[in-house]
Formats: sequence, structure tokens, C-alpha cells
Amino acid sequence: MAAIGIMTCGGDCPGLNAAIRGAVFRASELDTSVLGIKDGFEGLAEDRTVPLTKANTRDILSRGGSILGCSGENPFRDDPAAADAVVATFHKHKLDGLIVIGGNSSMATALRAEERGISVVGIPKTIDNDVEGTDITIGFDTAVATAAEAIDRLRTTAESHDRVMIIETMGRDFGWIAVAAGIAGGANIILTPEEPIDVPAVVRTVKSRQEQGLDFTIIVIGEGARFKGEDRQYGSHLPGERYMHLSGVGAALADRLEEQEPLRWKLTVSVIGHLQRGGSPSAADRILASRFGVRAVDAVLNGAHGNIVAVRNGQITLTPLTEVAGKLKAVEPGLLSDAHTFAATT
Repeated sequence: MAAIGIMTCGGDCPGLNAAIRGAVFRASELDTSVLGIKDGFEGLAEDRTVPLTKANTRDILSRGGSILGCSGENPFRDDPAAADAVVATFHKHKLDGLIVIGGNSSMATALRAEERGISVVGIPKTIDNDVEGTDITIGFDTAVATAAEAIDRLRTTAESHDRVMIIETMGRDFGWIAVAAGIAGGANIILTPEEPIDVPAVVRTVKSRQEQGLDFTIIVIGEGARFKGEDRQYGSHLPGERYMHLSGVGAALADRLEEQEPLRWKLTVSVIGHLQRGGSPSAADRILASRFGVRAVDAVLNGAHGNIVAVRNGQITLTPLTEVAGKLKAVEPGLLSDAHTFAATT
């Protein structure tokens, strides 16, 4: 009997459990056992595992988060002894391959594992949709739907009380969520990390709307956005975390708008934050994650390791880890242009 390990790395997102379930169900068809590894590569180094079967994964399709837990620890970067332990545990359990469900940084860790002799197949997940080599990642559809619903709900208050409503979405490096949710929610201004924030241009747009009798404005802004002429992102370092927790650019924009010439400002800032990462996955994410899980098992058993399962032009395919690891995918210029067009005409 063949044996496969599976783990979820980095941050949580909707659809992780659906991918795990898809892999387990496919493995069961092919007389292959699946070993769940708790808390990513950290758990593999410490040999924290649990057998996964159809019986204990049958009801997890719609559940958010991960039954295995998530961790972004990279033993290959931080701890040579832990890196050796990762390899030793992999061989101890006589695994034929390892499925790593993660984002761009987790794929960089997966590539290091592949280079150490572990047969790895990656499954791309992140609400940010910024993994290179795939058109879409697990979690993105749900996050956009959540953000769009928030915009819909906040719009009614903005219209009723003549407010300038600033809605801050997730998106550290690129504005996939801000763009997609902004289009879906009918935002009037969409600001992303790809383009510096031009405060006077924002003021002109709001004033123009007011002159037309539109006394409310919906501004969607990605959390990683920067102001024109500056290189600062807003946030703070949480204890024990390597990366800055981004939050605050929406409030900073509100402060700068308040500094402009007196207008009929009624500013409100809403940070929807981790709401986008939690909860039950959408139908689209359940389908995508399930299919990715199936194809990942097939790739491991067919010897096609060193790749991620990806979607390209609507087709599920494989992309080499070397083309993915540590890289980021920006929002296409055409989509950004469309976002501005829709915002300008809303």
C-alpha cells in the first residue's frame, strides 16, 4: 500500500478541509493511506500526525479552517536540526509523497523539502490569490464574496447617512480582493497596493460626486496600499510573528481626507480583516479544493512531484515549484483598468 502525507501551511482560509477530504477520498479509491500532519512542517519535524480516512474526513467539506491546524514555520530556513527531523519523519512513516497546501512562502518551503529528497506536490491556497503559476487559489472566491457582502451592507448606511465609507480589505502585496470585491460591490473608488494612493484625486472624485447630488462614496482599499511618494505600509508586529500584521491604511486615508478643505465629510472606516479568512467555503471553493485534492494524489502516485496543482485557462494542470516558490502574482493591468472604469461609472 502506498502512503501519502498531507499538511496545511501558512494562514488558514476557507476550503482547506475540502482539499484534505478530496485527497483522502481519492487515495481511498487507489488503495493508498493518508497521514495527516498537524501544523505544517513544524508538526512534521515533531512527528505530530494523525491517520486520515473517509470516516474521519467525510463531514469536513463545508468546515472552515483546517482540521490539521496551520503553521508558517520554515525549518529549512530557521533550524537545521528541525530540517533534518522533517526528512527523518518523512522516511520514518515510509511516505511516498507529501501534499503541501499553502501559499507562496509555503511553496518556497515545499521546494526546500523537495530539494532534500521529499517528493512534494503543492496545492495553492490563499485568499490573496497571489500565488504565481495558477489563475486562482483556494479561498479567494469565498473571501471576495464575504468582502462584497460587507460592501453591500455598508452601502445602505452610507446612502442613508451621506457618508464616505472606507472599507479596508485584506491584501498584503496585491489588491486581488479589493479589485474583485470592489467591482462586485459597486465601489466608487478602488485603491490597491499596485498603485500609490493619490489623496487629491480621491478628494476630486468625492467632490465630483457631491456636485452631482451623490452625497455618499464607497472607497475600497487594500490593506497593503501605500500613499503616493511614500514607501510605508500600516500595521504592527504581533508577538512571535515574523511578518507585520497589516491594518490601518483605511484610517490613515480618513485622517488625510479630514485634512483637506472643508467638505461635507462624514467619514467611517470599516476593517473587515479576518472575517474574509474564516467561515464556511463557497460552493466554488469547495469544488476547486476537492478537485485540487484529487489531482494532487494522482500527481504523487504518478511520480509528478516537484509541482503544484494549478488552474490555467480553466484547465487543471501542473506548474513546477521552481516557477512558484517565493514568487507573487500581481493583479493584471487589464483587470485594474476595468476596476477603475466600473468605479468611475458607479
